[in-house]
Amino acid sequence: MRGVRLTGHGDVDKLELRNDIPLPDIQASDVLIHVAAAGVNNTDINTRTGWYSKSQSDTDDAGWTGDAIQFPRIQGIDVCGRIVAVGADISEDRMGERVLIEPCIREAGGRLLEQPWFLGSECDGGFAEYTAVAARHAYRVESKLTDAELASFPCSYSTAENLLTRTVVRSNDTVLITGASGGVGSAAIQLARARQATVLAITSPSKSAEILKLGAEQTFDRDAPIDEILGHNSVDVVIDLVAGNQFPRLLNVLRPGGRYGVAGAIGGPLVELDVRTVYLKDLSMFGCTALDPDVFANLIRHIEGETVSPLVAETYPLEQIVDAQTAFITKNHVGKIVLTVATDT
Repeated sequence: MRGVRLTGHGDVDKLELRNDIPLPDIQASDVLIHVAAAGVNNTDINTRTGWYSKSQSDTDDAGWTGDAIQFPRIQGIDVCGRIVAVGADISEDRMGERVLIEPCIREAGGRLLEQPWFLGSECDGGFAEYTAVAARHAYRVESKLTDAELASFPCSYSTAENLLTRTVVRSNDTVLITGASGGVGSAAIQLARARQATVLAITSPSKSAEILKLGAEQTFDRDAPIDEILGHNSVDVVIDLVAGNQFPRLLNVLRPGGRYGVAGAIGGPLVELDVRTVYLKDLSMFGCTALDPDVFANLIRHIEGETVSPLVAETYPLEQIVDAQTAFITKNHVGKIVLTVATDT
């Protein structure tokens, strides 16, 4: 089959387009999916460059799980496609289903995993014509949206839904979202508004108008002293995708008993923390990577109920993955960049 293999950690020269990759094997509980489209994510770049590694000397801990990535690896955590083959234990009625793949993998190779894997990191993903997953991770979706539009949802929107679920966002909450123009941030705005929460967003001024259209009540520049502008103890929940040197200000704006959820560190992973702020204000802090059990099913309901909308900034054919990742890194877009793999259905 045609696909892109990541051959090691490094620059885009580690992305190898091939036409002779063997078809994935499927176990009795698996399905084989013909990939139609696959989104581009921060995780693709971070995995390729070894960013997840906390060690200074090697990348033996550069996977999402803290283990080494096994190369070659087919990346691609955002997948929309159709089931074209099923394992012996799966009903043939599932043949032809249009599906989205849950990116947090709890079953692989016919066994339950002690620690979740992530599609395109610990196992092969969607940057190829076909991919295989346990049937439980292939969710049927009924939608008039295109394959590229549907491929913009799985990772970013499930991450956002997981953040809001863990931090228990409610209708009377005021929620501050950092990195609001990215895939997760823009998804979090929509999903928080679906809960009828009030949304404040941090983004660049050039993207403010688009973020307001998504449902944010107010936007703030990413370098603004947010605690001085909003005042201390002014929001109920912070959804953080940036971290970096603004981190102390984010805790300052939380009300006593507030909730902080984090699923990214594009502003820098090392932050300054005054522990007194955490315990004197009774803050709850949530690291959010592995999805809670109901999160992806809830996301499918949001998609089918049209309470969230896709934000596709650009599409590229799979063969132009280097161009797509280069455009992604510039951060001039709002929403998602998506690779088309098969003809739209």
